[in-house]
Amino acid sequence: MELDLSNLSTMHTMFAALFSKLGVPIKTSISPYVLEEAIKGTVTIRPLPLGRPVNDRVEKQAAHFFGVTLTEEQAADGVIVRVVSHTQSKFKLLYFEQEENGSLHLVQQEDSMKTGKITSAGMYFLHFQVYRLDLAMNVLTMAKDPETAFLRKLEGLQACDILELKAGPHIFSVYGDNFFKSASYTIEAVSAELFKDSAEKLKAVEAQLLSKRNELKDFEIEYKEVLARFTAVSNRLKEEKVTVDKLLKSREAIHASFSTVPQVKRHSSCSNLGNMPGDERAGTSADESPCELRDRHSKKKWFNMGLKSERKAH
Repeated sequence: MELDLSNLSTMHTMFAALFSKLGVPIKTSISPYVLEEAIKGTVTIRPLPLGRPVNDRVEKQAAHFFGVTLTEEQAADGVIVRVVSHTQSKFKLLYFEQEENGSLHLVQQEDSMKTGKITSAGMYFLHFQVYRLDLAMNVLTMAKDPETAFLRKLEGLQACDILELKAGPHIFSVYGDNFFKSASYTIEAVSAELFKDSAEKLKAVEAQLLSKRNELKDFEIEYKEVLARFTAVSNRLKEEKVTVDKLLKSREAIHASFSTVPQVKRHSSCSNLGNMPGDERAGTSADESPCELRDRHSKKKWFNMGLKSERKAH
């Protein structure tokens, strides 16, 4: 579901901005007014020569249009169009096809993504299959089960429809997608001829990611089987600990039952007979309980204190 920010009230826009700040990716649609103006062919198109970046600022829910004209050689080499924002503005990079009557029709779009300290979006027309990564479909899974979210992260890879551009004019646009303020950006179109090594590396990485996506599908099945087994074993370990503790306590009680001496519950305050000096323990009876011995010892102390007081008085 996509939100049309141009039709939202200020309150609803604030809620959308809040959720976006909390990390919830909110998909937004392009303003119908912008698309209508493009279809009518009444938009202003600025030239964008290869290798000459343009810095500008676009208002929210508005668009700037740029024209890139390619020769046969440049089209054969391949072209990259990228937009970056060093202020981390949100925007969309759009590609339109132009009819003979000047009407523009949207055929491809890329939403900006945060990469490090910037936001960026790009289109790569390099004569081989490239992919975009849509993370929005993974948000709910990530909140409930981070491990499963990682295993399914590459399922967001979506093949881009247009792999190459033909010679002639091509129309691109930067659409301001901020909630309240304008978006600052830098747009640049470059020839792939200058970046042959990067193009080859990208081709290799895209193939590896596609292969890894298939590997993770199989690995997810294996991971869940092992996780279920580990959970069962962990639960059994807890149960076994409880069972062993109960058996040991039962064993201790059985050991204590092999005696003709009555079992007496000793109070902590009456179990310190072992701490009494040897001369004080002397003369005690084996039949006396610890509490009786303690009481007798206390009375003896008080009696001695009384004798000492009387001697001092005399």
